[in-house]
Amino acid sequence: MKITEIKAYPINVGSGSQLVVKIETDSNIYGWGASGLSGRELAVVGAIDHYRPLLIGKDPNQIGAIWQNLYRGQYFEGGRVLTAAISAIDIALHDIKGKALGVPVYELLGGKQRNYVPCFASVRFATFEELMERSKKMVKEGWDMIRLAPAEFEDQADISRFEPRESIAIIADWVTALRKEVGTKVTIGLDYHSRLTAAETYSFMNRIPPGTLDFIEEPIRDENPEAYESLRNMIDIPFAIGEEFSSKWQFLPFLERNITQYARIDVCNVGGITEAMKVASLAEAHYIDLMPHNPLGPLCTAATIHLAAACPNFSWLEEVNTGAHVSTNDPKFYPVQPKLEGTRYPVLDSPGLGVEIDEDYILKQTFKPIEIPRLRKNDGSFTNW
Repeated sequence: MKITEIKAYPINVGSGSQLVVKIETDSNIYGWGASGLSGRELAVVGAIDHYRPLLIGKDPNQIGAIWQNLYRGQYFEGGRVLTAAISAIDIALHDIKGKALGVPVYELLGGKQRNYVPCFASVRFATFEELMERSKKMVKEGWDMIRLAPAEFEDQADISRFEPRESIAIIADWVTALRKEVGTKVTIGLDYHSRLTAAETYSFMNRIPPGTLDFIEEPIRDENPEAYESLRNMIDIPFAIGEEFSSKWQFLPFLERNITQYARIDVCNVGGITEAMKVASLAEAHYIDLMPHNPLGPLCTAATIHLAAACPNFSWLEEVNTGAHVSTNDPKFYPVQPKLEGTRYPVLDSPGLGVEIDEDYILKQTFKPIEIPRLRKNDGSFTNW
């Protein structure tokens, strides 16, 4: 079996954008993969254009060798654009191999270790009323783990203005009230999306009673492990870090030095299933569970389900289609896809990933690149969204 073609399709699904990749072979077996670098799909398409001549004619079963060739086959190794392209290719190759052997992808990874993949509900809110209403709705539906995504800056005249000190004062009061409302049995995390400094994060944690939050996700930017390590020494709540990491090497200091307590791995950015399994093993050696990042479509969800099925160290999978979000899994694009059963995904036994895409429908669409919002402080300076 040989690779005959690689097709990259940037698509708009709901209010967001995705990039799906199809690898075809001379055996009429094809595989689908996805890139997780949302907002920069065209850059990843360019990387795939570079990789295409390196892959045509290759045996798709040699997944590990192909990964090494793509990652190390240029002077400038790695980087998020390249690893996002490698991720999509690697996931598609696993899909092909699973279909060729007639087995689900997790069988290629050592077999399944769980029958279901538990999820957390993502609750995005701009007002106190939205926070309470949406959180209580999730709890009533059976979710016992919710991850909060504050967007209180959107409830103002200028939705591009963000002042960290204002934010931490507001959110501290709101999450304290939420904990009192839902009780102690619900696990609550909060994603500050790298909008704070270490000092602001410390101030925020000091404003809420112990036990209010069970973890905080990426309150500061992640480029500098030492900065996170200093913050780790200041506050006593678990961290969830890693959704932007594009290799096991980026994860390494955070795992080895116990800076993070949950590894927020993104299978569609880190280098695909091949690299994700290596990160999972590193995390297991340090008694750290995976809490995968999963904000995009069913291909990323399916790939992560297979990863979760094959790994012993797993906590929750992110689920964003929980009512307050525009759907990322439109069945017009994805007629066959994983389906939630309550608050978890069953680990299915269909060959490959278990996802099918309507390629004809995609070809009728016109892609429009989407930029994330820009936030600025009162003084006009740029800050993270």
